[in-house]
Amino acid sequence: LVQLVESGGGSVQSGGSLGLSCVASGVTYSTYSMAWFRQAPGKEREGVAAISVTGTAMYTDSVKGRFTISRNNAENTLYHQMNSLKPEDTAMYYCAGTVGRTWSYFSRSGYTYWGQGTQVTVSS
Repeated sequence: LVQLVESGGGSVQSGGSLGLSCVASGVTYSTYSMAWFRQAPGKEREGVAAISVTGTAMYTDSVKGRFTISRNNAENTLYHQMNSLKPEDTAMYYCAGTVGRTWSYFSRSGYTYWGQGTQVTVSS
């Protein structure tokens, strides 16, 4: 059984920082492309950061320079450090993964497995 479990969400003021984690089980984690998506109320789920099997990190323009995605294959864990948070970053954040190289790092259809989500709220 493949499971992705996120943790680390919470509430923070604008300009603050939060770190998210996602622990994977039931997978050969080092062979998985991984990503963080987010979904705000009434909006589509969007990819914000992704990391390849080889460790190449990619970001959507709105979070470049503020968010950092990383992975620890020995611990089957994906990390997401979010700095300089803005109210528009408020959303449910989801960890996603798929075996091998995904066909699209920032599309929902590029991933097979999803976590349950963790809420991030940024107040002004």
